[in-house]
Amino acid sequence: MNQLAHATSPYLRQHAANPVHWYEWGEAAFARARAEDKPIFLSIGYAACHWCHVMAHESFEDAATAAFMNAHFVNIKVDREERPDVDAIYMDAVVAMTQHGGWPMSVFLTPTGHPFYGGTYFPPFDRYGMPSFRRVLESIHTAWVQRRREVEQSAGDLTAAIARGSQLRPDPDDLSVEMLDAAFAALYRSYDDVEGGFGSAPKFPQAMTLEFLLRRAYGINPHARTAHPGALAMVTHTLRKMANGGIYDHLGGGFHRYATDDRWLVPHFEKMLYDNALLARVYLYAWQVTGDPFMQRIVEETLDYVLREMTDPAGGFYSSQDADSEGEEGKFFVWTPAQIAALLGEEDARLFNRFYDVTPAGNWEGKNILHVQDDLETVAAGAGVSPDQLAAVLQRGRRLLFAARAQRIKPGLDDKVLAAWNGLMLRTLAEAGAALDRRDYLAAAIANAEFLLAEMSDARGRLHRSWQEGRATLNAYLEDYTAVAEGLIALYQVTFTPRWLDEAERLLEIVHNHFWDDAQGGAFHTADDHETLIIRRKDFFDNAEPAGNSAYATAAMRLGRLRDRHDLAARAESVFRLMRLPMISQPAGFGHLLSALDFYLRPSREIVIIGDPADAATQALRRQVLTRFLPDAVISGCDPTEAGADAGATLPLHAGRGLIDGRPAAYVCHNMACQLPVTTPEALVAQLA
Repeated sequence: MNQLAHATSPYLRQHAANPVHWYEWGEAAFARARAEDKPIFLSIGYAACHWCHVMAHESFEDAATAAFMNAHFVNIKVDREERPDVDAIYMDAVVAMTQHGGWPMSVFLTPTGHPFYGGTYFPPFDRYGMPSFRRVLESIHTAWVQRRREVEQSAGDLTAAIARGSQLRPDPDDLSVEMLDAAFAALYRSYDDVEGGFGSAPKFPQAMTLEFLLRRAYGINPHARTAHPGALAMVTHTLRKMANGGIYDHLGGGFHRYATDDRWLVPHFEKMLYDNALLARVYLYAWQVTGDPFMQRIVEETLDYVLREMTDPAGGFYSSQDADSEGEEGKFFVWTPAQIAALLGEEDARLFNRFYDVTPAGNWEGKNILHVQDDLETVAAGAGVSPDQLAAVLQRGRRLLFAARAQRIKPGLDDKVLAAWNGLMLRTLAEAGAALDRRDYLAAAIANAEFLLAEMSDARGRLHRSWQEGRATLNAYLEDYTAVAEGLIALYQVTFTPRWLDEAERLLEIVHNHFWDDAQGGAFHTADDHETLIIRRKDFFDNAEPAGNSAYATAAMRLGRLRDRHDLAARAESVFRLMRLPMISQPAGFGHLLSALDFYLRPSREIVIIGDPADAATQALRRQVLTRFLPDAVISGCDPTEAGADAGATLPLHAGRGLIDGRPAAYVCHNMACQLPVTTPEALVAQLA
């Protein structure tokens, strides 16, 4: 029987009515496979995956296919977002076998879990140069029955090869600024100076890579000889192209997953929490560097979307919104000229359509994905109206189309809450709330921190991976601890509430006690008391979200400087050494780790603000710090009653510091040399320059 009806994952529950006798990943499935001596078919996907839905409809809902699967295999369904450990191991196997990967992932295992054949999407009939799924099933069954020893030998060899690939040794060579230069040079070579981004289609919004480039471009650079002025143009050009493209939702805010073309026009329409957390953050940093109101608008529209549509009343943030509605990808998001004219009237529709490039022929399957090709002034001049007139038409049009769209059948919502992804959004909301003076963002960040530490923690203080409708499940992974720690550190740096820093330190100690590799450095993906899988991996690659080790290095470096803990810097250094050469040769896969290395190599800067948080003078000093992009700085502060000689036990930066002549004061230290304390925003700005 199908076992998925009571799964916590909405993605698994979507398959509860399949005629396939699905199991969740667990001992029950493996015990049955061993008892019946059957191979395992492992299907891995996620709720917002379009081709996962296609394969489910074509094959898993087909009675004849399901009957064959049930007769000859034990079938396991996995939500890759809940079980990234399982996903990562078997993705390594699929890539090793086929030289490419993706989802849905389809893998065949021995009853002991060792992979011997795999792929991604298989069609119901032979097409696209691929065998049908039914033919694959029949071939695997025949091989299992007739060539069992060969199959098991292949599975053992493949597992051994994957295990060897995960065995890393630290590189003893120097960690240097030249590494950052080499990474920049490699990224520059792949940069698309016409459309922005890197490489050709499909194009992914590489927010972490863009943040690294912003750090390289930053003008106040202690390594002035290595600053790259062109890096800022690469970032701002890419950010504008993405936000003007169809990958951005011009009505509701927020970004779709990626573009299938090289112009950012046609997306896969799912919206992921992690993309919107990371992209909103890099747009925020671009605004801090440039002051460009365009960048600020994208930050706020994106985060407003998250608060409006992706937030649980308990304080968590949902995982994703689907690409499909009514069985069609993108149907919720696309328009025809007639639909727009019915809402706006002919004249306003003419202007709206001209700006958003809406045509009778359409730009995607006969419909139109809204996107911007020219700036407001250019379109207004061509249309014979003033920029202000056009802006008013566009504002009204977006409002009316958004209201009309809200009446359509919406894409599915994956309302599970994942700790790591929430940590990413926590950091972004905290930083954006402080920088943009958006109290609603800061309130959401605080509520999220409270939620993670209460609802997603067990009695021991260990995190859970997933939460849905009041039920927290599954062991947390490395990225859960480290992303949440990053978020809590950011929340501390904008609120100066010691609890958040204490909790971040506690989470990193759990990493040290349960995930750390004392022999080679770095941390394993799973804890030492996690279920035993065929391989215990380390994760370093910053794919769509930061790897657990990258987030560890980032959090450890910041916490180390705030707490004056040199042991944390040493642990972060061990992560850098394990990835020293890959960071240089494959920088697009290590954006977050490269930013952490940049922070590690910069002479430190500490900024401490002492003053009553309610005092306008304290707030003025804080505003000068929190609205700036300060890639080399850690920020701390407290009420004067909490500073002074006794503060050094928990926050050494506060020791011996207090008000100056009864006034709130800012203390700026750079590379272990402190400047005189200042009490005015103007004097602080001069020290930050």
